[in-house]
Parts: sequence; structure tokens; C-alpha cells
Amino acid sequence: MNEYIAYIDAKGVTPLLLNKLVNETKAERNKRLLNYNRYKAELSAVPILTRKPTDYAQGNDHVVRVDDKVNNTLNNAFDADIVDTKTGYMFGNPISYVVDKQAQGLDKLSEAIELFNLRNSIDDLDSESGKKTAICGYSARLLYIDMDGNERVTTIEPWETIILSETADVSEPKYAIRYFKIAELDAEGEKKETEQLVFYDAATERLYTRADADSPFVLKDERKHLFDYCPLFGVPNNEELQSDADKVYNLIDAYDRTFSDASNEIEQWRLAYLVLKGMGMDDEDAKKVARTGIFELMGEDDDIKYLTKDVNDQMIENHLNRLEENIMRLAKSVNFSDESFAGNASGVALKYKLTALENKCKTMERKFTKALRYQFKVLCSAWAKKGICSKDDYLKVWYEYKRNIPIDLLPEAQASQALQGQVSERTRLSKMSIVDDVDFEIEEMQKDARIFGRYLPPLDEDDPEGVET
Repeated sequence: MNEYIAYIDAKGVTPLLLNKLVNETKAERNKRLLNYNRYKAELSAVPILTRKPTDYAQGNDHVVRVDDKVNNTLNNAFDADIVDTKTGYMFGNPISYVVDKQAQGLDKLSEAIELFNLRNSIDDLDSESGKKTAICGYSARLLYIDMDGNERVTTIEPWETIILSETADVSEPKYAIRYFKIAELDAEGEKKETEQLVFYDAATERLYTRADADSPFVLKDERKHLFDYCPLFGVPNNEELQSDADKVYNLIDAYDRTFSDASNEIEQWRLAYLVLKGMGMDDEDAKKVARTGIFELMGEDDDIKYLTKDVNDQMIENHLNRLEENIMRLAKSVNFSDESFAGNASGVALKYKLTALENKCKTMERKFTKALRYQFKVLCSAWAKKGICSKDDYLKVWYEYKRNIPIDLLPEAQASQALQGQVSERTRLSKMSIVDDVDFEIEEMQKDARIFGRYLPPLDEDDPEGVET
């Protein structure tokens, strides 16, 4: 997309250029929307849900098939499970936003970040961004100033965005576009759908509209967005912008087909042909049997049984198990209902089983941090105008992620006790899962030492003598 950036730099944005961008990115945007609709199990997005009954050949006019009437369409939403597992694992515990405590004069910045996070319910927004990122390959955020003059952020559907970056990184845009459709009521109260496009650069946002895809875009409004950088940016899942389930959709479809066909076989057993050996049955006898359920066998060799297919249930079970195993392995996810997670597994054993998921989350964590760093770069450009901080103070904000897994406190407590005196108190406390803020914990320990009259070993350079009462 660098050719578009060079063109815009030289000649500016034009309606014709916007139309080309919309058309060129249509397939990619539709793929993201399809992934999201599949996550929601929309009827049109899941192949098995739209499968039609198999049209078997009848053979002759005297035999009417009944097994083609059974068509189970059972969706096994492995893709949703893969996404939800990752989202819960990464964002079940909220991200901590920490301002560098060693830097001076950042109290206003720390307060601004705290208010910004509260005002925007940032814990929920981070979790939703993480979910959309895992589903679509990347999510998008838009920073804006509300009517009260406060900095706000909201998520934008990734299939509505086109992000132009000189580095091919959606988290560092030079220009960005939001393209979407809205429904409005005309003078007669009839609903009318129009297309809107908002073009963002480092200073302005321009609103374009058109009646339909065959019409040209028309500039309707232009205004300053009050930031020094493009306020619409992406949060990538990985460098390739692939979703977590992109590589296993075919395996999931194969599982759905096999599972549905196996269910068909079970249901078709009720529709099996009735074979009467050594006897016949006319229409009157058939009605009598249907009413009474009683057969009278007169001959010694007479017999009654259903004509059924031999089904190798073990083969089906093995096939389904292999498919499920491959889905989870290739998607780097875990099945917590698996027998290997049962019992009293140690913390080390549990972490080993989560290695593939952890590696995948580490990649996303780095990408998420890069996007958050850009977010605060944009915010600091606005806060600098208010005298809250300097434009470069976004480099002094750190982000801490804490995995949402069961905690085994006993081994941690034993390890912490063994480390006492071997490493600094800050390092020792930072390794404890129950300690969210090391500095706060140290302050609380100092208070306890004063209250209960105990001696607390030195905790930092400013307290070389320790605390003693």
C-alpha cells in the first residue's frame, strides 16, 4: 500500500483514490467479517449449517429411500473456543498501566492515565480488542475528544478499516480510513442506506458519503481531531495479521461433517427397512402391526429384523479424536476438559501443558504493547497541549500482563522463603502471583512492621537501616 501513501503525500486524497482503496481491500475486509460471523455461528458463515441433504439415486420405482431425509447439521465451534480460551488466559486479569516511578514530575501523567482508563472502561475495551484481534487478525481503535473535552477511545470493527502504514504495521499508521454503511430515515420516514467514509491523517478527519457503490464519494465535512498523529490504528495479532483459527478452519469443517454424518447414521437406524423372512405382509397387515405392534410367526424359519448398515464406531471415534487433537495443536490452544488436566497437576506441569498457548500469547502481547505505546503517543500529544506531560512521556508508561491461570500458592511460598536474603525484596516479591503491585506491597509491609513492632530488612536504597520500632 506504499504507493497510495506516496500518492497522498504528493497530491492529497481524492474520491477516485478512496474508491480504489475500498475496492482493492474488499476481499480482505470481507474475510475478517466472515471470521467474526463464524465466531457468532451465523447461519451463512458456517459451512455445515448450510449443507443440503444428499440426493441419493433411487435405484428403481419400487424402492423409496428414506435415509436421505436425515440431514443433521451440527456445528462444533472450535474456533470460538480457541478465541475465548486465549482471551480469558490473556485478559482475564486486566492489563496494568504503570508510569515509571523513577522519573520525576510524572504525577499528572499518572493521574491522567488513571482517569482515562476509568472513563473508557479500559479493562473491558482491552478484552474486547483482544477478542476481535484473535478472531480477525487485528482489531482497531479510534481516539477522539468528546463534547466535554475529554480524551476517549473506542473499538472500531476491523472489517470497516483500511490502515496505511509506511512500515506495513497497522499499529503505526500514517493514514487510516473507516468505511461503513448507515441507515437513515428520509422525509417520508422510509429507511435509506448510505455509505460513509472517514479519512484520518495526522491533523484532520474528512467525512465522505455516497448513495451506493456505483456513485462517487462526496466530501461532506472536514475538521481537526486535535491530535498530532493519526487517531485510528490497529492492534495486530501477529505480523501476518492471521486469526487464531485461520489454519484450522478446514479441520473444523471436516470434524463437523464427520460428526453430523455419524449422527445421521444413528438417526437413520430408526428408518431402517423391516425384513420379513418366510412371510409376507399386505397393506391391511401393515396397518394392524402399526396399531398393535404384534407379529405372528407361523413358520419355523420365519424371522423379523431390521436391515441396517454395519457402522465402525471405533473408526469414527478415532477419526474425531485425531481431528480434535490436530485442531488444538495447530491452533496452539488447549482443551481443558482433556484428561491430562485432571488430577492434582503441579504448577510446573500445568505451565508445560500451556507452553504452546503461552508462546502464541507472547507474540500477541508484544504486538498489543506496541499498539498501546502508539495509543499513548497520540494521547500525550493532546495532554502536552494541556500541560499534563511532554509529548515523549509516553515512553515512560509500561504495561504488565498477568495470565489468568489457577495459582498454587504453596510452592510459590516455599520458593519465596528460600529466596529471602538471596535476591532483593523487589525481585522476590515480583515472583509471587498474589502480588500485583510490588511497591504497594512493600509499603504495606513497612506499615505492618511499624504497627506490630517487627524489624523489616532493608527494602530499598532509601531505607538502608530498615524499619524498627
